[in-house]
Amino acid sequence: MQDNTLIKVQDLSVEFPLSSKKKVHAVSDVSLEVKEHEVLALVGESGCGKSTLGKAMIQLIKPTAGEVSFKDAVITNMPAKAFRDYRRQMQIVFQDPYASLDPRMSVRDIIAEPLETYNVCATPKETTERVVELLEAVGLSADHLYRYAHQFSGGQRQRIGIARAIALNPSFIVCDEPVSALDVSVQNQILNLLKDLQERFGLTYLFISHDLSVVRFIANRVCVMFLGKLCELGDTETIYTNPLHPYTRFLLDAIPKADPHRRRKERMLLSGELPSPVDPPSGCRFHTRCPYATEKCRTQEPEMKPVEGRMVACHLYAE
Repeated sequence: MQDNTLIKVQDLSVEFPLSSKKKVHAVSDVSLEVKEHEVLALVGESGCGKSTLGKAMIQLIKPTAGEVSFKDAVITNMPAKAFRDYRRQMQIVFQDPYASLDPRMSVRDIIAEPLETYNVCATPKETTERVVELLEAVGLSADHLYRYAHQFSGGQRQRIGIARAIALNPSFIVCDEPVSALDVSVQNQILNLLKDLQERFGLTYLFISHDLSVVRFIANRVCVMFLGKLCELGDTETIYTNPLHPYTRFLLDAIPKADPHRRRKERMLLSGELPSPVDPPSGCRFHTRCPYATEKCRTQEPEMKPVEGRMVACHLYAE
């Protein structure tokens, strides 16, 4: 693993059995690297496997095949006792701030839980003092210590979730659509908070989202995913100004345009059959919806290859 690579995924697959004969192919043969102190965004339609991949990277979901390496150690199927020290370095901020906080626990206890699990503080008083520091880091205060989740707004609840995620001073945080359930004005506040915390604590994020406007604001690199497979991976501005994969183009074309002249331009819309992850199509998984699909696309699966400064999986760019 390169010195600046924090986490590496190699040929990772995740499948969920439905019956003795059927299974959901949620993630299929995915390989990628996340660099230290960067924000790598993972984008795609709902159900494409983004959240499953993110959770598998930190072993909240066990992969069916492939491996994940963190700081040069292969953590896939690592014994629980050995994995414990790595687990504290990898945390997650969940999508729904209403569902991710225990309604029976006070804010103090929610944030203190990881501190107590890892015996970070010597006494309950020190734990409470640390919780107050974490609350202040996310824009809340000691006045919120003994309130419960139902007493907070959505944005405040997400701040509590972020405080819990940074409690153990992790290196890597999976942000699983952390602003999708929030109002637009609150989204901006949370995004700015995440950027500030990244700079302050030297964090690395995998930022999962289907909102490409949000991604452009926060991400250094973008990884586009369709039906469990990677389509395109590259620097944010490179992807946004010159998308190469047809699916990436469709995603970007779907972003609402503020310019009325650009709004009047005819936009390409996805057509064709939406494939099922239970029975994914042969060849390129996007071929049933791609206007450029050829017989090769229907029969041969494209590999991720370097094209014009990024990685693309598309037969249009085959040598």
